[in-house]
Amino acid sequence: MDDTFKIAGKSFKSRLFVGTGKYSDEVTMEKSLEASGTEVVTVAVRRVELDRSKPSLLDHIDLKKYFLLPNTAGCYTADEAIRTAMLARECGFSNWIKLEVIGCDKTLFPDNQGLLEATRVLVKEGFVVLPYTNDDLVNARKLLDAGASAVMPLAAPIGSGLGIQNIHNLKLIREFIDAPLIVDAGVGTASDACLAMELGYDGILINSGIALAKDPVKMALSMKYAVEAGRLSLLSGRIPKKPYATASSPIEGISR
Repeated sequence: MDDTFKIAGKSFKSRLFVGTGKYSDEVTMEKSLEASGTEVVTVAVRRVELDRSKPSLLDHIDLKKYFLLPNTAGCYTADEAIRTAMLARECGFSNWIKLEVIGCDKTLFPDNQGLLEATRVLVKEGFVVLPYTNDDLVNARKLLDAGASAVMPLAAPIGSGLGIQNIHNLKLIREFIDAPLIVDAGVGTASDACLAMELGYDGILINSGIALAKDPVKMALSMKYAVEAGRLSLLSGRIPKKPYATASSPIEGISR
């Protein structure tokens, strides 16, 4: 099925983006990325050795196969995030950045004001900005107005594995925003991923849900299938919900 989608003019076939943190070892990470079928791999700039003459996580990511999406994880101010994005580009990363500006140590919820400030600056500097944000329609609109190429609303707190906690908010964001939307954070199992896709989201980013599973490689494969199934379900069009039963075999014409 030809069902590609685009962000900033770049086409993707896989709608599953995968993170690289928290794996028990690099081999498991490599096998999980392969099993997931992903095209986009995210890395935290502040946790990667950027000097390519030294051993680095990047040594275990085939940059000919995967599109690298650096992120500003660990940044708590707009200035920190901006500097981190600039550093990534100077060290040879692309001009794409998954923008994170954290506002709370306990929940790791985003700082909306900081996100907007950093987005405006980085867009002016030529970056393709994908901000990680709360499941907030108003802020998602503001981020797009600031020049973001896609918006990444959370399903639940980072690494919580709680699944989608506010389906209504995610539905509203999808209903009122005609731009690429990627669910990010909180997905714990395949059914969570499937539901996100059935809500009409363009993609989903998963890290902890795969990396911290008992068998990350099998979980990566299950997430791949879940994303594909959810997308096919959306495109197929579910039957209407009804308050009462409807016979699968019509009773008209049946003699009694």
